[in-house]
Amino acid sequence: MGWWQVNADTLAGVRFVVSPLAEATASLKTLERATAAHPGERAWLDAHLPAYRKRLSGDPITALLIRAALGRTWNATFLTPTPTSTGDGEPAFEQELARIRQTPPETARADLTESLGGPLPTRLHRSDLPERTADLLQWVWGEAVLPYWPGRREIIKADIITRTAKLSRGGWAAALDDMRPGMRWLGGSRLQITMHDHAPRELSGAQLMFVPVTPRQSWLSWDLSHRHAVVYPCSGILAEAGRASVPESLGKLLGPARAGVLVLLETPKTTTQLVALTGQGLGSVGRHLKIMLDAGLIRRRRAGRAVFYYRTDAGEVLMEAQQTGT
Repeated sequence: MGWWQVNADTLAGVRFVVSPLAEATASLKTLERATAAHPGERAWLDAHLPAYRKRLSGDPITALLIRAALGRTWNATFLTPTPTSTGDGEPAFEQELARIRQTPPETARADLTESLGGPLPTRLHRSDLPERTADLLQWVWGEAVLPYWPGRREIIKADIITRTAKLSRGGWAAALDDMRPGMRWLGGSRLQITMHDHAPRELSGAQLMFVPVTPRQSWLSWDLSHRHAVVYPCSGILAEAGRASVPESLGKLLGPARAGVLVLLETPKTTTQLVALTGQGLGSVGRHLKIMLDAGLIRRRRAGRAVFYYRTDAGEVLMEAQQTGT
């Protein structure tokens, strides 16, 4: 298995980062693989996959380039630069994309040879590979991501809030649980990154970032030995953006909107998260929460500046009764 040695200073400086470029890259990977993780992603694919395929059918060089860049087991390094952390802010997409455009052609060709695990096709022995890659990502961003970005950003922020709360309650083992396949906290300052057999990496003094994306995609990136990032998919119920199933009987009992909020409180969530996930207004969500608080179905707990809502035992019993039909 592959693992990273992470010392206390690196852990103290860990950041969760919102990256528009990572979201666009994850969307590109989903379009290229043409597989959906859930019905919402299938609807998105159905809407954008025909245009993506049409674009690549008219540009066979870029089509070959992207297949090579996604590789058999490893992404071409220049395709997935480590995001830039800007404090609590968010880097502009164009700012991140410029790093791909500025990749030296010889570096891009070397990265592609590594991702392919063999010789580079003759048609890719050219100097415009970084520019072609950036142009396609620009197209994916504008056509298939930007129209959804406000909602996707809220889902990403909701995931960050949830992970941060898990970290404060249960440490790194809890925060990293189910983040990506094969990843877990081993203890002893060791972070297992993958089940594949890779040499350990020493991260002492390096910057470590976790970057959530809404498509069900994941990868690792690093800039030499100084900055490392784990890109991971938002947890299922977040990525599906409020499409959690509401039992019909529960909807009749509480009302469908209020029942939807209770279903989402399978794990603690803030009002901001619930607004993002349900699409309901802040006032509506607040009223649902107050009614369920008064009824003893949920409680609230403060973690730093955030207030999290979660089901009580009574709420859990009600959910269990609806699911079992008793």
